[in-house]
Amino acid sequence: MESSSVKKLAEYLRSARNGWAFTGAGVSTPSGIPDFRGPNGLWKKYDPEKVSTIEAFRERPEEFFSFWIQRFELMKRAEPNPVHRVLAHLEARGYLRGVVTQNIDGLHRKAGSKAVLEIHGNAWTGTCTGCGERYPLEWMAERVRAEGVARCGCGALVKPDVVLFGEQLTPDFERAWAEVSRCDVLWVLGSSLQVWPAAELVPLAARNGAAVVITNRDPTPYDELAALVIREDLAALAVAVARELGLEEVEG
Repeated sequence: MESSSVKKLAEYLRSARNGWAFTGAGVSTPSGIPDFRGPNGLWKKYDPEKVSTIEAFRERPEEFFSFWIQRFELMKRAEPNPVHRVLAHLEARGYLRGVVTQNIDGLHRKAGSKAVLEIHGNAWTGTCTGCGERYPLEWMAERVRAEGVARCGCGALVKPDVVLFGEQLTPDFERAWAEVSRCDVLWVLGSSLQVWPAAELVPLAARNGAAVVITNRDPTPYDELAALVIREDLAALAVAVARELGLEEVEG
């Protein structure tokens, strides 16, 4: 771990008056949740057009639920890793205002983060596409195992509360846009920055004078906008930053 990068990142966080984190799938891989676009990501093995679009859900719901329901259950069973815990403590100590996340696994809240903007939704619940009744993931999983799909008592399909390709982002995106437009530090963690419109938050922050810090395994389209780019293991980096800021209690 390059100490100068850790010290520089810690200094940005110390100086932040309105800092936000922006997280992608790479934050949750240490918790055992596969990413999507990495070397072993889901989209290297499966066609998202067949299993992760709103059309796939409507036209082939059995295939959709067969692919996703166990993965959603894995997400809910997963435990936060040091990255999630560090971000929660940074918020609690005032270094960050909150987290904007592309992730649907709920691990930021599980780790204790309070201000979490889930712009791609959350896999822990579902909503009936007919009457609007809300259901927990456990109920959906039970129905899928029994019938192959999750169907409400009214007869309509129950859609997990996640944003599929072809859908608009959640209302949290509007708040994220407003918050990022006036932030002074944006720390990007574990995102390829290849998914729109979420990725637009990075140039938005840069245009408005924020210091953008990008910490990701691979290069991103916006590295040139960053004040600092770090290519390190995220969990190790989070622990190092916590130590630099005196937050050793989150290392475990």
